Amino acid sequence: MFDLVKELTGAFGVAGNEENIREVIKNKIQNVLDEVYVDTLGNLIGVKRGNGKKIMVAAHMDEIGVMANFIDEKGYIRFSSIGWVSPFYALGQKVKFKNGTIGAVFYEEKLDEMKNLKLSKMYIDIGAASRAEAEKKVSIGDTAAFVGEAVQEGDMIISKALDDRSGCAVVIETIKNLPKTENEIYFVFTVQEELGLRGAKTAAYGIKPDIAIAVDVTLTGDKPESKPMEVKCGAGPAIKIKDRSVICHPEIKKLLEDCAKRLNIPYQFEILEEGGSDPGAIHLTAGGIPSGAISIPCRYVHSPVETANINDLKHAVMLLRESLV
Repeated sequence: MFDLVKELTGAFGVAGNEENIREVIKNKIQNVLDEVYVDTLGNLIGVKRGNGKKIMVAAHMDEIGVMANFIDEKGYIRFSSIGWVSPFYALGQKVKFKNGTIGAVFYEEKLDEMKNLKLSKMYIDIGAASRAEAEKKVSIGDTAAFVGEAVQEGDMIISKALDDRSGCAVVIETIKNLPKTENEIYFVFTVQEELGLRGAKTAAYGIKPDIAIAVDVTLTGDKPESKPMEVKCGAGPAIKIKDRSVICHPEIKKLLEDCAKRLNIPYQFEILEEGGSDPGAIHLTAGGIPSGAISIPCRYVHSPVETANINDLKHAVMLLRESLV
């Protein structure tokens, strides 16, 4: 599982520029399923044909990043965010553009107080001595992902883009170990989730499934002085009850809970007070689709050091697989 996560997190895939990560995932699933195709918006969709219920499984393959929006005469690059990017998480980090160019993120030294740090007061240094030199490597509109190679310490994985390449890994492992079922299953690796759940919305409208289950990360309450929250790393996958974008359908919540009990695996419940996820778009599509989610507990979300327990991923595979029967 770790090797798969490392490969997925290492692939470039800033929201709106998912071509590289899509190709990596496509190569892993195209010989297993009955059909694999890319829709108009760029979602990668793999289909297991059947005569039963039509089930949509979603995991977003995009990641947060930055976009170059101005290059000054000295070659420093100003940037805007793609998805939610904290200036404090970004400070002092490295970013990599799609062409492999590496840059250092830092801030204007004239800033009086760190509490006033904003992305508009920051820049990327790619070592260029002039605008002309910088433009040989980076153009306006180019996107960059944060650098943070996956490592494993004990049961914990530390990496950038565990949101949501860990969910993609869970879905890929499920595809490789499909249960016997008459259900028709659409495995959707969605685009532009970080920009407002866009890919999930269009994919769900095209598929019109009977039910939908997404796999994504969620925040935890197990860090020092963190906000009170039941979810902890290592306590099993979380069954989503709600976030800001969705109150999960009670039947899907019950399905996932019954499956976890039947498997006798650890699980927990998620009530997320911040952010949304793909079910938020799916459940409002095509007249309404009963939707739910399996969430992977993850610390330091939207940073280059996102941290999750590998056993939670393995149990998430078991839970997802059981729910598709």
